[in-house]
Amino acid sequence: MTSNVPPALPEADPPGEARLPAKLEPLVETARAYARAATSQNTNRAYAADWRDYLRWRARQGLDLKPLADPECVGLYLAALASGAKGAGGRPRTVGTIERRLSALVWNFSQRALPFDRKDRHVATVLAGVRRTHGRPPVQKEALLPEHVMAMLGALPPSNLRNIRDRAILLLGFAGGLRRSEVAGLVMSPEDSLQGSGWPEFFDDGVLLTLRGKTGWREVEIGRGSSDRTCPVAALEAWLKFGRIARGPIFRAVVGREVGSEALNDRHVARLVKRLAVAAGVRGDLPEGDREGKFSGHSLRAGLASSAEIDERYVQKHLGHASAEMTRRYQRRRDRFRVNLTKAAGL
Repeated sequence: MTSNVPPALPEADPPGEARLPAKLEPLVETARAYARAATSQNTNRAYAADWRDYLRWRARQGLDLKPLADPECVGLYLAALASGAKGAGGRPRTVGTIERRLSALVWNFSQRALPFDRKDRHVATVLAGVRRTHGRPPVQKEALLPEHVMAMLGALPPSNLRNIRDRAILLLGFAGGLRRSEVAGLVMSPEDSLQGSGWPEFFDDGVLLTLRGKTGWREVEIGRGSSDRTCPVAALEAWLKFGRIARGPIFRAVVGREVGSEALNDRHVARLVKRLAVAAGVRGDLPEGDREGKFSGHSLRAGLASSAEIDERYVQKHLGHASAEMTRRYQRRRDRFRVNLTKAAGL
């Protein structure tokens, strides 16, 4: 099976260069495996897709494949994405998507040892113009508050294995303020952690999740709830018991009464949240199609941040944010205008 990720080392020696000593050849694939592990699987997939899009765009324009890392050509590609020009998909891309595409190109150029300067005027100036012309405030997903989660649980009676699993996903994702990749990537033990996002450790008072984040490892404490029906720890324990999970990925596909061996794709978390939010009538003032677009896996994370009536620093630590400002972006239900500087100034 061909990897989506370009190798960090060349597949063959360039003409005129000496081959590695035979005794080092077994280390080449090991080095490539570590290089692939440097970024998450989701990032690898996205970067590979962005690279293919860039190559297809060049081909449609009749451009030679060399030089691939030509700043002027990259600048034209970014302009095509922003304007929705013919040959770039036919619709304008958002600033966030364009910035990610550029990051993907920079990464791919680096992996291929192709010199590229993203500060080159052909790239930096075009990107600055795109931001100024098309920049918009970020569109945030709706937060799912505790009353919403309770209603969503009502649409998941613990009558079969799949529902038992999905109850654990929903409650753990909310109480842990977890990203969907963190939920789907949980494994049973540190020995399995190379392939996962983290693992649980159970205590009388709750469960401790050790998670691999963008900036290192962090610990998330999830306490037991006031009742088994809404307790994330009890839900996780029930899934591990009935799913007979002892090693490897925690959340897996269920077919009938059979539990698979592979980890769920993290998109399952987003689909689950959307489906249950609609089923529970959350934002029932909107048409069903619009309601689905309001929610994502991040709605659980934002819901916890918006609901927890505790000191903000504890929420920040729980979510793994580097700054309080980032935590505030997740708090959809803050008391706005609680401090009125207009009146305080005497007006």
